[in-house]
Amino acid sequence: MPFDDLPLPAAPFGDSGTAPAIDPSLIATLSAEFALRAAEHDAAASFPFENFDRLAAEGIPGLVTPEAAGGRGGGLRDALAVVNGIARGEPSTALVLVLQYVIHNQLWRGSAWPEALRDRIARSAATDGALINILRVEPELGTPHRGGLPATVARRVPGGWRISGTKLYSTGIPALSWLGVWARSDDAEPLVGTWVVPRGKGLTEQGIDVRETWNHIGMRASGSHEVVFDEVFVPEDHAGELRPPAGWAAPDAIATAWMATLFSGVYDGIARSARDWLVGFLHARKPTALNGASLATIPRLQEALGGIEAMLLTNRVLLRSLSAAVDGGTPPSSSDSLLVKYTVTNNAIDAVARALEITGNPGLSRDNPLERHHRDVLCARVHAPQNDMILAGAGRAALSR
Repeated sequence: MPFDDLPLPAAPFGDSGTAPAIDPSLIATLSAEFALRAAEHDAAASFPFENFDRLAAEGIPGLVTPEAAGGRGGGLRDALAVVNGIARGEPSTALVLVLQYVIHNQLWRGSAWPEALRDRIARSAATDGALINILRVEPELGTPHRGGLPATVARRVPGGWRISGTKLYSTGIPALSWLGVWARSDDAEPLVGTWVVPRGKGLTEQGIDVRETWNHIGMRASGSHEVVFDEVFVPEDHAGELRPPAGWAAPDAIATAWMATLFSGVYDGIARSARDWLVGFLHARKPTALNGASLATIPRLQEALGGIEAMLLTNRVLLRSLSAAVDGGTPPSSSDSLLVKYTVTNNAIDAVARALEITGNPGLSRDNPLERHHRDVLCARVHAPQNDMILAGAGRAALSR
C-alpha cells in the first residue's frame, strides 16, 4: 500500500495515545547524562561502555523483545522514541540500539531463525542487556544493498560450520555479545544468510580479530571497527535465514520500515540537539550593536530558525506516522518507507547546516557542540540504501503504478 494512501493516525503527529513501553522522562534523563560525556568520546573515538551499562540496568536493550521472553514488548513507536531521545545526547549509542531493535524485530517474524537460538538471543537482551549486530559490509563487496555475493564463507564441518572472512564498519563491536555474520555457504549453489557467533561473557573468541580501524569524522564513538574471522566455529543450529541469493531480492516492507524509521530517528535527534544549542546561542549572544538585546530579537534570525522548525516538524510527522502505520499493521511499501528516510535525513543535514550558517565561527568552534553535531549528521548519507538507490527505486515504483 502506498504511504500516501494510508490513513493518518487520529492523534496529532502520530501519537497513538497508548502508554509507551519506556517512561519518556527516563529517556530524557539518560540522554542528558550521556550528553555530558559525548564530546569526550567523540574526541577520543572511544566506545561508551558506561552508557550501555546504564541502558542494560533499565532493560532498554530488551525493549522490543516480547514479554514472553522477558522483554518489554515494545513496537516501532517505542523504539523510535528511545533512539530519537538517546541520539539527542549521544548518537553513537543510539545507532547501536537501532541495530539491536531492527534485528530483534526480525527474529520474531516468521520461522527462518532456529527457535532455540532466537530465544537465547532474546532472553540475553532482556536479562543481561546483550547486544547483537549483523556484520554485512566487506572490503570487496561494499554494501550488500548494491548486489553481489559476500566473500565471507561458511564451510560445512562436522557439527556445524567454520567461518572465514573480513567485515568492515562493525558498529558496536566492542560490546556485542552476538555477532551475526553475513556470509555464503561453500555449496556448489551457495546459500546466503546469517551465521551467529556467540561472543563475550566467558565465551571463546578464538579466531576473531577486532582491528580498531574506525577513524571517521562523525559517529566516532560507535566502535565501527574491522573484524576478521579465521575459521571460527559456528554450531549447526546457529545459522538463520539461509536462502539462495535470489531469495533476498524481494524487499521486506516491515523490515524496511523499521530500518528507515530508526536510522532516520537518530539523525533527526542530532538535528534537534543542534536546534536546541542554536536557540540557547541566540538568547545568550548580545552584540554591542544591539544595545543589550540578544540575537534572538532579530527578525532575520527568527525567520531562519523558523525554517529549521519547519523541517523538524516535517520529520516528526513523517516518523511518527510511519511508526504508527507499522504498529497498526499497515506498513507502506518499501519504496515509500525509504522516501521517508531520504526526506528526514536530508532535512536533518540541512537543519544543522542552516544552524552553522546562522552562527558563523562560533558554530564551527570545537569548543561548541554544533561542530560535532554537523560531523555526526553527515553520516546519515552513508547508511544503505543511499540517496541514489532510494530515488531510482521510487521512480521505478511510480512508473509501474
